[in-house]
Amino acid sequence: MVGKHVIYPGSFDPVTLGHVDILRRSLVLFDRVTVLIAERGKAALLPVEERVALFRESVKDLKRVEVKPFSGLLVDEVRRQGAVGVVRGIRTAGDYEHEWSLAGVNSLLDDKVEYIYFLARPEMAAVSSSLVRDVLRHGGPLDKLVPGPVAKALAGRFAGLDGDN
Repeated sequence: MVGKHVIYPGSFDPVTLGHVDILRRSLVLFDRVTVLIAERGKAALLPVEERVALFRESVKDLKRVEVKPFSGLLVDEVRRQGAVGVVRGIRTAGDYEHEWSLAGVNSLLDDKVEYIYFLARPEMAAVSSSLVRDVLRHGGPLDKLVPGPVAKALAGRFAGLDGDN
């Protein structure tokens, strides 16, 4: 697989240490990874421009990585980018089921796109953007959950926003 380009899509709202781990592991197998950040995130904690900027800052030491916003069909973007596949991370059985469904539909749209899955490292398996948002809303520490630039940018910013107001 060396010499190939893959896409790593997601909402990354916010990017976690688990996301960065999947990206770093992808670079062992692929020459280039394009991170596509969905313009319409699941929870809309951060605008897409800020998610892109924070992800870029979090991986500025990595060469061979491009981070940019994205909207539209993933398979269309894979073709446009000339990528051979899509990289995704799996933390739980629920993630597996969700990814299975997405890959099935996407393969109906373009059966030439491959899907490559990385299992989360055990120490990262519990970390999700949703749980990071919960910790953030309750003013908890983020340093073991997200890259330093993200923790710094978000520190105290959303404390006390529990979503029930």
